[in-house]
Amino acid sequence: MVEENNMDKKKILFDKIDSESYNVLDKPFNFVKERGKTALICEADPVVRVKISNILEEMGYYITESATAHDSLRDMRFHAYHLIVVNENFDAQGAADNHVLDYIRHLPMNVRRNIFVIMLSVGVSTMDNMAAFAESVNLIINLENIDDAGAIIERGIADDEAFYSTFKSAMKKAGHL
Repeated sequence: MVEENNMDKKKILFDKIDSESYNVLDKPFNFVKERGKTALICEADPVVRVKISNILEEMGYYITESATAHDSLRDMRFHAYHLIVVNENFDAQGAADNHVLDYIRHLPMNVRRNIFVIMLSVGVSTMDNMAAFAESVNLIINLENIDDAGAIIERGIADDEAFYSTFKSAMKKAGHL
């Protein structure tokens, strides 16, 4: 019964996003150069959000910060972000109820492979690869390690690029990326 209620809530939110009319203001990065990297931050805690934002700006990302899952989904409707940071409890009671993570889980693989997704967690260890796989994210950062997030993100991205370089090269040659 609880799972059906969660499914109904997700469907209502996704339908609401899909039915909204086009608004040029919903396109957050019309001005970004072709090679500009973009990031979406889905974090309610302002202290954590500022830390992550500062780190990503130093790494050269253009940032969008979302206050709600609705805002995040609307932003993702018109822009494929290079990097998304989402707290497991963002506008939800946990990762299973998280609309942003659910949306990302259901993206077509050719789109998803080009997005580096970081989940911020209280209960999962930083860089736990099995938990990251189970949550369909690239990297997990435990909030206890937030002060080291810059180095953790750089290492996670480097590991991801090394792991998928052959795959992405083959997909590009095949015309799928």
